[in-house]
Amino acid sequence: MVVSAAGLACKRRDDAPATATPPSPAPVADPALADFWQREFDTPAGTRLATRSLQGKPLVLNFWATWCGPCVKEMPELDRFAQEMAPQGWQVLGVAIDKADAVRTFLQATPVRFPIAIAGLDGLGLVQALGNTNGGLPFTLVLDAQGRVLQRKMGATHFEEPRALAQHGPPSYTAGSLCRA
Repeated sequence: MVVSAAGLACKRRDDAPATATPPSPAPVADPALADFWQREFDTPAGTRLATRSLQGKPLVLNFWATWCGPCVKEMPELDRFAQEMAPQGWQVLGVAIDKADAVRTFLQATPVRFPIAIAGLDGLGLVQALGNTNGGLPFTLVLDAQGRVLQRKMGATHFEEPRALAQHGPPSYTAGSLCRA
């Protein structure tokens, strides 16, 4: 576990066995997701991003921070996914649990071509409400076009994980990188 100056833990779970949670069979009234779709966030460019503008297409939703080593490592992988899977309708949104200045500085050194929203440290409450009760980062959700959660993952992801979901749908739930909410 790595602890930042803000006192938040960046928990690595690479060695922990993953447990599976199958996706919802139909749209469910999930209060945390309903709350997410109503939010607006600042962006590094100083504009506002309404999350509802991302509804209707599949989405990889990644919560990250500049001080989190596994988060930093996965950013190029997520950028690659965003570029290669955009023609199939896939989107990526990075939600920074960080200060705006730190995010802007990071993105100058490590640019990505997908949208970044800045939730600040208040975003940890959203992370927890969406199923990451430990509040560790990185945390990724994969949502289908109807807004159903296909995958929740605590820990770094790589290009092949969301790509496999995008191309083949959810994996069998006997193994894999899905985490219980």
